[in-house]
Amino acid sequence: MTNFTIVTILLLSFGTLFNSAKAQSDTTKRAQNVYLELFGPGLTFSANYDARFSKHQDGLGGRVGLGYASDNDFSILSIPLQVNYLLGRKGKYLELGLGATLASYSGEDSFSVLGKNSIYTSNNSSSSRHRQSTVLGTTTVGYRSQPVNGGFNFRASINPVFNSGGFNPFFFGISFGYTLKNK
Repeated sequence: MTNFTIVTILLLSFGTLFNSAKAQSDTTKRAQNVYLELFGPGLTFSANYDARFSKHQDGLGGRVGLGYASDNDFSILSIPLQVNYLLGRKGKYLELGLGATLASYSGEDSFSVLGKNSIYTSNNSSSSRHRQSTVLGTTTVGYRSQPVNGGFNFRASINPVFNSGGFNPFFFGISFGYTLKNK
């Protein structure tokens, strides 16, 4: 699959999520967000959908996303899944989350979010591409600005990641998106 095709699929998926979530916002009062995130649980660049499980702006909720990054030397596809909890009011929240990211890496070199412990490390000196998949545990501690009546949202977070290969407490994420307007 070419990079153009994958990016097109990612953008179409984000658009579909946005339209689906927008249609749902007409019948519910729960907070729903669509956003693009740099780093964070999506590892690279991801499109995400987040919603509360009950009809509130805060409380327990979840997120699902699709991430992708590529250049000539590597490509990585990620699917972040996370349960999160929002504490706060009037659109300003502390976000706490725990989840997993499924990641698939293809490349000639290692890819690492765990410092010296990479998702995949090649001991082969040939220039052939290698594929590796893994599941990373993810956590989120961050700030979320989520307008009560819909509009532009912003998130900034620290996202420690871990798996059997190691732990990185200094991974972070930043996102911009849209909170769907509730009636």
